[in-house]
Amino acid sequence: MEYALKTMGLSKKYGSKNAVDDVNMTINKGDVYGFVGKNGAGKTTLIRLVLGLARPTSGMFAFFNGMNINEARHRIGSLVESPAIYPNMTAAQNLTVCCKMLGIDVSAIPDILEYVNLADAGKKKARDFSLGMKQRLGIAIALIGNPEFLVLDEPINGLDPEGIVEVRDLILRLNREQGKTVLISSHILGELSKISTRYGIINNGKLVEEITHEELLQKCAISTVIRTNNPQKAKEIVTAFLSDKIGTPSISINSDGALVINNELKDTGAVAKELFANDIIVESLSEKSGELEDYFIERMGAGKN
Repeated sequence: MEYALKTMGLSKKYGSKNAVDDVNMTINKGDVYGFVGKNGAGKTTLIRLVLGLARPTSGMFAFFNGMNINEARHRIGSLVESPAIYPNMTAAQNLTVCCKMLGIDVSAIPDILEYVNLADAGKKKARDFSLGMKQRLGIAIALIGNPEFLVLDEPINGLDPEGIVEVRDLILRLNREQGKTVLISSHILGELSKISTRYGIINNGKLVEEITHEELLQKCAISTVIRTNNPQKAKEIVTAFLSDKIGTPSISINSDGALVINNELKDTGAVAKELFANDIIVESLSEKSGELEDYFIERMGAGKN
């Protein structure tokens, strides 16, 4: 599979602090890669490294199956921290200046403004924009030259709910309609989970885990926990019972000796009835739903000193 970005042992040290510590990250072409971490975890530092805004202490990175940053720069658009805009200019004037600096034709500006929902901003100066409008203008600047890969550092940070929805929907459209690969960093977990196809979780400069959205949902799926007087026999009975209804079920016995059914059950009462019919005493039966935010928080706390 073609990757948009791969890092290999990438590290950045400031004095005695490892801001980025031996990170091996892979962002595949077509991903919306949610880069998750607390403030100060190393997200922005890593982004600055791969964009050539800081020099690594050690390690390597490459774009598009082997390109260095200079070769790939024209295929990458970025928004790092707050957007660099001219406050006394309109949205169109800001884009015009950026196009001229980059030697890019200005004819695409109306389409870009339409796409980021700033076509109606007219003569309004950027200094009078809402924070959400400024973020969308920053993304518009990143879209100059029609890059394949967008790197967006905390684009929803500080936005009100309406602004978050606007930026979120824009990122989804860029990915689904234009096929752009997106790296988006944030600590707002609920919003990332609505748009990301894969995640990288960073803590204290270390990449703790990379996980797909589907794998995350499986880890946080609803499960049924049943305590009985005979867990092994109960497992055999429930496996046979559910196999006729949902196919091969996912059932295990946890460290406390409880039966854990990792499939969503529509009728837990029928399972209990089947156990009773086979002389198994059901001591308790409960449903457990893993929360995405709890999972992220647990992983982001891993590896603390």
